[in-house]
Amino acid sequence: MAAPEVHHLFHNRIADHSFSADRKIVAIARDSSVELYGKVGNAFKVKDELKGHDKTVTSVDIAPNTGRIVSCSQESHHAADRNAIVWEPTPQGYKPTLVLLRINRAATFVRWSPSETKFAVGSGDRVIAVCYFEEENDWWVSKHLKKPIRSTITTVAWHPNSVLLAAGSTDAHARVFSSFIKGVDARPEPSAWGERLPFNTVCGEFLNNSAGWVHAVAFSPSGDALAFAAHDSSVTVVYPSGPDQPPRAVVSVATQLLPFQGLLWNGESEIVAAGYDCEAFRFRGGPDGWQLSGTVESKGRPGLGDAREESALNMFRQMDLKGKAKDDTQLKTVHQNTITTIRPYEESGSGVSKFSSSGVDGRLVIWSI
Repeated sequence: MAAPEVHHLFHNRIADHSFSADRKIVAIARDSSVELYGKVGNAFKVKDELKGHDKTVTSVDIAPNTGRIVSCSQESHHAADRNAIVWEPTPQGYKPTLVLLRINRAATFVRWSPSETKFAVGSGDRVIAVCYFEEENDWWVSKHLKKPIRSTITTVAWHPNSVLLAAGSTDAHARVFSSFIKGVDARPEPSAWGERLPFNTVCGEFLNNSAGWVHAVAFSPSGDALAFAAHDSSVTVVYPSGPDQPPRAVVSVATQLLPFQGLLWNGESEIVAAGYDCEAFRFRGGPDGWQLSGTVESKGRPGLGDAREESALNMFRQMDLKGKAKDDTQLKTVHQNTITTIRPYEESGSGVSKFSSSGVDGRLVIWSI
């Protein structure tokens, strides 16, 4: 396996990152701005800075075809017009376009739909704003998915049909909604998630066993399965059987690892997950069962789990005996802190051949699978 490409951008947290379709530009959410980095030789250098948010930018996404960038931030109601901005590429640079989100709390997460005609913004206001462009006023307006959300939305992910939207929240639920907007969306083909799909139809609602926050959601490439990761360190995969039917299968894998913050499907039978353990892990399976199959990093580590807990225990004993040695601060993983975002970088066939990760250590890493 090829060695990962590691870029240490700065000594700050990267809240989110997104590559352009040609992978020449990467947008980085850093503090209250979006920094655009371009490849210069083997390194990434800042080319542009998009300033328009007053508070911390929580999420950023580049639409592959139009090159439009959407960002969202923690502004609250006194700056309600500013918690999401669409940056339109022009020959003179990026032009900010207003988004009417109509939320009174922080915007937490944003992603373009595959059709690029809409984007969804999760929020602390117990709503998801589904935004689309209104030509006559030259701005982005939103419709709110509300019921039955009762807490902060931490993450969203689109189905390939651009109508179904998955969301995870702090009420321990992963849900699938219809975000169908008349005049914007083509009527979707019937799927196992539903057929007639008016806006805010709840097509699935799944509870994490131990009521842990749901940190990540992801549809499989076909859209016929949904994975979600929760704070109890589990990954759950749901296979729906049909509208208003109980799912065909719900497979939950409990792990001895720390919780995952990001999930990525590689084809229909592998999931890559990364988070507080500072490295990426692989899960393999299908409707009959899933299991943790190893780590993406080749550190030649023996079996995970027990051996790992044992060595952690010994480490603490040693630290206790001899005080903390200087070199103990260096983790054996490429990332030196929590991984907050993982994204597909290069597709091959029906899977992903490379993915990118970023996190609290200010590193951006490109991995070969």
